[in-house]
Amino acid sequence: MAAMFTRRALLGGAAMGASAVVAARLGGPVQGVPPGILDVVTPDSPLYDRLASRGYNPRFRAAPQEILVPHDTSAVVRAVQRAVDSETRIGLRAGGHCFEGFADRPEVAALLDLGRLRAVGFDHAYRAFSVGAAADLGSVYQCLYRGWGVTVPGGTCLGVGAAGLISGGGFGGLSRRFGVAADHLYGVELVAVDASGQARAVVATRDGPNRDLWWAHTGGGGGNFGVITRFLMRSPVSDGSDPSTALPVPPRRMCVGRLHLVVPTVEAFVSFVGNFLSFLHDHRAPGAPATALYSTLYAGSLLSGGCSVQTYFGAEAQHVYDDFVAAMSRGVWPRPVPAQTSEGPFLPETLRYCTPRGRSAMSVKYKSAFLRTPYSNAQLRTLHRFLSDPSIVDGGSGIQFFALGGQIGAVAPGQTALAERRSIAKVQILGGWSDPRQSACRIRWTREFYRALYANTGGVPQPDRRNGGCYINYPDTDMADPEWNPALPWHHLYYQDNYPRLQEVKSAWDPQNRFSHPLGVTST
Repeated sequence: MAAMFTRRALLGGAAMGASAVVAARLGGPVQGVPPGILDVVTPDSPLYDRLASRGYNPRFRAAPQEILVPHDTSAVVRAVQRAVDSETRIGLRAGGHCFEGFADRPEVAALLDLGRLRAVGFDHAYRAFSVGAAADLGSVYQCLYRGWGVTVPGGTCLGVGAAGLISGGGFGGLSRRFGVAADHLYGVELVAVDASGQARAVVATRDGPNRDLWWAHTGGGGGNFGVITRFLMRSPVSDGSDPSTALPVPPRRMCVGRLHLVVPTVEAFVSFVGNFLSFLHDHRAPGAPATALYSTLYAGSLLSGGCSVQTYFGAEAQHVYDDFVAAMSRGVWPRPVPAQTSEGPFLPETLRYCTPRGRSAMSVKYKSAFLRTPYSNAQLRTLHRFLSDPSIVDGGSGIQFFALGGQIGAVAPGQTALAERRSIAKVQILGGWSDPRQSACRIRWTREFYRALYANTGGVPQPDRRNGGCYINYPDTDMADPEWNPALPWHHLYYQDNYPRLQEVKSAWDPQNRFSHPLGVTST
């Protein structure tokens, strides 16, 4: 079929996405969507503003010469070839949840928006579930569980797209039980550009062709090697002959418990957060009963609010959660206040627990770290000091800890591209603002907070006995800036010893460096 470039309106996009999921699951074509269609949206189109601002973080907004919206893989090939032939810099957007402006940079002239690649179904040829690049987690959870009673251990934000989440590793509420999402990646379909400048679709699988390319997508980050169009998901312990056992089967009933520290004095805060991290450290082994719990701790302004812990767990682990609450309260005064634990069937309780879809209500600067051992008391006091800063009292800034350990640590660091497997928690520091006049102040607060927290290791979480570097799905371009990271190459923080192998894959599959961004893998 000849290349088809149209300006026709993308009417009913959300409805089309839903019908695509159902059609794919039943194995049939999507009604009314001919193959190979590529919509070309220019600044004079009424759709341009909506697509240009589809990114999660309002801090950034794209301004490309054109936005290319492919309807299927063959159209992605055409879109990439169009950009290559015109020597146009490509930006990629799937779910749109990149915390930095990688797709929104001024040099991006052609923004490739994969928002229509959202189908989820079972691919009998590969004996694996097919998940479109832009399928959001909420739709993935619903389709997999309603259709086959299975799930993926993905994240807890329903709007996050599959391409970014899985390619960077993908931690979530069931990861302590089942590992990261990338541990269940059987294959990846993507559009690559060879040394002659020819775009083509390829499939890389765990036990078949192009295994190096498959490996690079198990934690190597998105936008490095080509345009991901879909994933093939199947657990390593399954041969895929029965879809109902091809991915993890979650608990039938889930609970969510909540614990709140209302008056976080320095002593209470240090004890409360210290108890949380100590519990994760003491119960980090794969298979330990407490790996049934997935807890997150959030603290915003301590002048206007307290410190809260939410725990997501299977109903069978209620007694383990009771032990956790007792451990969290030890030595803390005033005592933390527990809320009534909610309980319900897996899918509705999970959807209620997760963060709803939607763009962030404010602009945000993010920083990340992996933590291998609990923070020292001096570091915990640093947390309290920065969270007590009056400049952040209006909300939107704070720190969050996400429980790791368990089955995540059962995989060797080089077995997948996700190198960090030893950590007990993933840390996110965020500075948020709604008023543009607050931008410089909040970014400065976030940077100084981070640098003070890691003052003993050059201002960054240098991988060592206590720290595990940074998480590529929470990218922070400061890590490539000597002013904020004078200590280490940025890639060692994100990829550690796996980076040379990722460079080899980059050289082999993107020899012209068509796919790049400020924290992109470079060729050897």
